[in-house]
Amino acid sequence: MTIREVNLDDKVLERLIRLSEDWAAENSCYGYRPNDRTDIEGNRIFLAEEDGAVTGYLLGKVCQSEQMKSIMPEGTPYFEVEELYVVPEKRSRGIGAILFRYAEEAVKPDAEYMVLSTATKNWKAIFHFYLDELDMTFWSARLFRKIEK
Repeated sequence: MTIREVNLDDKVLERLIRLSEDWAAENSCYGYRPNDRTDIEGNRIFLAEEDGAVTGYLLGKVCQSEQMKSIMPEGTPYFEVEELYVVPEKRSRGIGAILFRYAEEAVKPDAEYMVLSTATKNWKAIFHFYLDELDMTFWSARLFRKIEK
């Protein structure tokens, strides 16, 4: 397996859009829809590849904190993970953790924190992954309930 940061070109864009279509078809996240070029542009792109096939990706960008005073001072640079995806047949093999740690090392000169939100339906698995395996800290939750008419 190879992990690397890549620039956005037509080939990378096509691969990422195709993977995001597969992700949307899984119906594993609330409100997730396939990406288009505008969703990917402006992000740093990290790929996991095996035998020429992309098996996972991480997208994100460096931001400046606003209204996050409970965890960091205003204006602190942080890396916002927009998406972390591993193809279903390669999950539970450590690829997501390797991608995350690779990106963390790559953005270290530019950011003081890694931050992400998730809309997964399998919150127990995601909490285990991010809290137990990656040693992230739980900061907030946003819950919803549809009002029945």
